[in-house]
Amino acid sequence: MQFPLRLGTRGSPLALVQAHMTADALRRTHGWSEEAIAIVPIRTSGDRIQDRALAEVGGKALWTRELDRALGDGEIDFAVHSMKDVETIRPLEIALAAMLPRADVRDRLIGVERLEALPVGARVGTSSPRRSAQVRRRRPDCSVVLFRGNVDTRLAKLAAGEAEATLLAAAGLDRLKKDGIGHAIPVETMLPAPSQGAVGIEALAVRTDLLALLAAIDHRATHRCVAAERALLAALGGDCRSPVAALAVEHGDGLWLRAEILSEDGAECVGGEAQLAGDGHAGAAALAKRLLEQASPVLRALFAG
Repeated sequence: MQFPLRLGTRGSPLALVQAHMTADALRRTHGWSEEAIAIVPIRTSGDRIQDRALAEVGGKALWTRELDRALGDGEIDFAVHSMKDVETIRPLEIALAAMLPRADVRDRLIGVERLEALPVGARVGTSSPRRSAQVRRRRPDCSVVLFRGNVDTRLAKLAAGEAEATLLAAAGLDRLKKDGIGHAIPVETMLPAPSQGAVGIEALAVRTDLLALLAAIDHRATHRCVAAERALLAALGGDCRSPVAALAVEHGDGLWLRAEILSEDGAECVGGEAQLAGDGHAGAAALAKRLLEQASPVLRALFAG
């Protein structure tokens, strides 16, 4: 093993915080010095392109493509990602070695205390098809405007009057020490995105020595739950265009998974839940099949499954 190990990350403030969280966890676990890990910021296409929705310019691969290339080219040894930004199907040569303990999975509403408090015809800023559909389901009179960029950029757009409210992940706000901003929405009211609040660490599958070191910081409960949510996504055929929400939690010896799929305007919402056994993948796929069977042809068309 050659030190320092090079940890690749996006260069946004939140991504850098998560990279430092990962490096600190590895140093504590293995007794490494500060110099044992070097953080390498890499600018991704998703960071460069801010004026269009992800679906129009390549989907979630915009967040991972450059980091994947850096792994393959040997520029970095491992990479850290917000798991909700990682595409469902990953290259076989890249292994998901570990996840940090999951943070708050909820969304926070900023601008008003509740969606019901928005004035008639208000604008809500978001780039998420899930959040857009959930907002429009509860407030069909409201419009959605595109908010892309990091947390501070979105907050600046709101402050500039480009919308009356926006939604951001509580986990990201907390990690950036902005925990006093906004009002948390209960998951019973707004189910989060699959993998929301989770941070994953990847390395090349052939780096078995490194994978073993990374596995030492893996949070098993988070990994199990996120893997089940991603299995649901894979079975749905969902992509960055698909309004889908899901949350798995440990329940007894297995997992309890709640999920919903929505039409883009929020008019149709099909939800379900299931107790999952084992790793949860088979049960998650069965729940996905049930949701699609209950959906209208228009809603099913948003999913490739």
